[in-house]
Amino acid sequence: MPYIAEEGTFLKRAHDVRTIAETRKFYSDWAETYDAELTGDHDYVQPRRSAEMLSRFLPDRGTAILDVGCGTGLVGAVLAETGYRTIDGCDLTPGMLEKARERGIYRRLFEADLNRPPLGVRDGAYGAAIAVGVFSFSLIHPDALDEILRLLAPGAPLVIGVNADFYAEGTLARKLDALVSAGRLERLADEHGDHINSAGMTGWAVAVRKAPAASG
Repeated sequence: MPYIAEEGTFLKRAHDVRTIAETRKFYSDWAETYDAELTGDHDYVQPRRSAEMLSRFLPDRGTAILDVGCGTGLVGAVLAETGYRTIDGCDLTPGMLEKARERGIYRRLFEADLNRPPLGVRDGAYGAAIAVGVFSFSLIHPDALDEILRLLAPGAPLVIGVNADFYAEGTLARKLDALVSAGRLERLADEHGDHINSAGMTGWAVAVRKAPAASG
């Protein structure tokens, strides 16, 4: 059964956001209380789950990582805690990027709409990427994986953290399967587990690797 957040919370209303303009305004309004609501009120554990999964496949702590849809920097904070030193972040919402900047852990932060590629980043710029809470019914579409892959070096790992309801919908899983079938991705791990603990909401952490011979 899908999780329904308490009436009045931003988490409840997030499912009603549809357009890019609505998304940018909604998350700008949420930026100030985002961390308190998700990590305090709702015990949002997917950022830590996904960052810890990435660490299993990325032993070099100096690797340049792109935190896709970084928001206020919840994932980046765990990556920095784990010892990674070169973390960039991108997000659709300037207000979220401002909160991420306050953490002082990102090398670079930039505004990006992954539904409208290309981004102003060179091919193969990153040795890894992580996207937590990014692919969903109202945010980034699964076809954005093509642009994320362009930014990754051959052999680079990518971890995706996503709620179970959206993963069950199937479009993300089908896109991943298509990329694997095309020889552009290799699967590393698919793990079902906690997402928002206090709500009993589960999610998936999925690890893939850009194929060593892939160019885009």
